[in-house]
Amino acid sequence: MSNRGPLYGLSAEIARKQAAKYDHDLERQVRLWIGEILGEPFPDAGFQEAMKDGTLLCNLINKLEPGSVKKIKTSKVPFMQMENISQFLQAAERYGLKRTDLFQTVDLYEGKGMNAVLDCLIALASQAKTKGVVTQSNPGVKVAAKNERNFSEEVLNQSKMEISLQYGSNKGATQSGMTAPGTYRHL
Repeated sequence: MSNRGPLYGLSAEIARKQAAKYDHDLERQVRLWIGEILGEPFPDAGFQEAMKDGTLLCNLINKLEPGSVKKIKTSKVPFMQMENISQFLQAAERYGLKRTDLFQTVDLYEGKGMNAVLDCLIALASQAKTKGVVTQSNPGVKVAAKNERNFSEEVLNQSKMEISLQYGSNKGATQSGMTAPGTYRHL
């Protein structure tokens, strides 16, 4: 972790709220899924500690899409570990995750955004399920395919004739009883 002092005031309150939102049951499901994909149990270390160097994530994406990360660095130098995390994120985006599903490298490395890391891994599990990777403990959902609809010109013209209720209705509305701004209401 980083060498930052304790949090006070608003920063401490935000940190407490983020910690309260963390779903440990979802973390357990993600641990099982990762272990199943890699073919070995998830390390007993803490969730953040096990993935902090990025090698586990790189191995995961390489199992899902072989050759995604060409060279996994095993150095204990923080820069190299963060490079692994960055390579995983780039490979996950190529695999089909949206940029909004990804986390920032420091979220995992410093452990301050573990909710975002968990959400990213759920999105990765969903994408894997969509691509046909079947496991016992997949925490993700199958992503819907594109469902494009084509309407005929006649149907489109017919829809232009209707006034949608989204535009509102003036049935029963009048201005009786309205007073001008600044005038007194007579009782």
